[in-house]
Amino acid sequence: MDTRDDDVDLLIDAWSDILPDVDLTPLDIMSRLRRVARRLESVRRTSFAAADLTSWEFDVLAVLRQHGSDHELSPADLIAFTKASSATMTTRMEKLVARGLIERSPNPRDGRGVLVRLTPEGVAVVDRAMTELAHREAELLQGLDGADAAALVRVLRQLVE
Repeated sequence: MDTRDDDVDLLIDAWSDILPDVDLTPLDIMSRLRRVARRLESVRRTSFAAADLTSWEFDVLAVLRQHGSDHELSPADLIAFTKASSATMTTRMEKLVARGLIERSPNPRDGRGVLVRLTPEGVAVVDRAMTELAHREAELLQGLDGADAAALVRVLRQLVE
């Protein structure tokens, strides 16, 4: 186990002097998780940029890629999966259509609605971005052995719930 002081240890030491009656042990975990989250966000941006995508573009394309062999959803489903507002999703769809990554077509089951579908180019781009992300995240985790990785997954699942 690494016992060197890092910036979180120094932060806790400083606050312990200022607030000696406060239990700061949660900072040992949460401050490190925050730093990991910032690092992961940087890795995600870099990975998506390598495929000429932004994070939000990847999110929309990934949702479509994961749904059925036709990679097709209604705008309402996209909104539900991505947690974007209706206005935001409309703008995002327009930009992705302009880039040729998705296409919209009338919904044959609902004459008023549309369906959003990945184009072949959209499939290729989102697959390239996911492959790049998986490689870069694997590099971040290469210092963990199998048992540590499994333990981390178990603990993080508990925190997420």
